[in-house]
Amino acid sequence: MQPDPTDLRLIAALRRNARASVTELAATLNLSRATVRTRLERLMDEGTIAGFTVLTRADLTESPVRALMSVAIEGAGADRVAARMLTMPAVQSVHTTTGRWDLIVELSTDSLSALDGTLARIRQLDGVSSSETNLLMSTRRNLALRF
Repeated sequence: MQPDPTDLRLIAALRRNARASVTELAATLNLSRATVRTRLERLMDEGTIAGFTVLTRADLTESPVRALMSVAIEGAGADRVAARMLTMPAVQSVHTTTGRWDLIVELSTDSLSALDGTLARIRQLDGVSSSETNLLMSTRRNLALRF
């Protein structure tokens, strides 16, 4: 079942504060506590809400140097190359993708020289045929849906 507008408002409220009590959510959404509890249980049972998480200060603090690296892989070694990359401290995540590039790598370092070293290590991995890196200048985050 697709979430209706009230469900989406509930999800947005939880994105803003996943620790909000049913009473707080009911007051925020102008709904009864029973309605909020029932909808929350249904959304969890259906898998629409798969879990709750915590944002730490580190999650919200930006590293001074961040980049996205697009990587082309020779043959079918993308999984092996991605696994090697994920052992590097500067690598935040590795995404498979379609199109010209096989992998998109999110990088975060404290300095340009540290980024340069990470880029060099990635380019030397067996199977990496080419890459392109873009520095991230600013990021706008959608921490909550807005209605």
